[in-house]
Amino acid sequence: MKVLFLCTANSCRSILSEALFNHLAPVGMKAYSAGSQPKGEVHPLSLKTLDKAGIATEGLYSKSSDEHESLAPDFVITVCDKAAGEACPVFFGPAVKAHWGLADPSDYRGSPEEVEAAFEATLERIKTRVQAFLALPLKQMSSEQLKAELALIGTL
Repeated sequence: MKVLFLCTANSCRSILSEALFNHLAPVGMKAYSAGSQPKGEVHPLSLKTLDKAGIATEGLYSKSSDEHESLAPDFVITVCDKAAGEACPVFFGPAVKAHWGLADPSDYRGSPEEVEAAFEATLERIKTRVQAFLALPLKQMSSEQLKAELALIGTL
């Protein structure tokens, strides 16, 4: 089973989601990430936050969704922040789609400690959502049930 996390820059939220999902997921499940306007580099605080949490960062890089044209994911989850007026990427494949909006921690303004705390809080929120996703009885749920559950998870 493949999960694709999409956001705008593929520098923070989708990268954190990909790494955390792969850290927690059982064998046979794998996450990927991409952005509609990738920055071309992973934000250094994304890597620092993952390292601090004991989550592997090897192989993470900022990339365009074009790179996953042949991926055929089962799930596509956007993590952009519609509430902040951010344009979320669109995926036109047959995957089950959900939106788990997150504020971009790199936009947080404050002391270096406060900005780091924003990254850590974002990772914790992603962890709550990924754990809820992994607890779902996926094989026993219809597409409509999955969409409804994923929408609920996006409010956690």
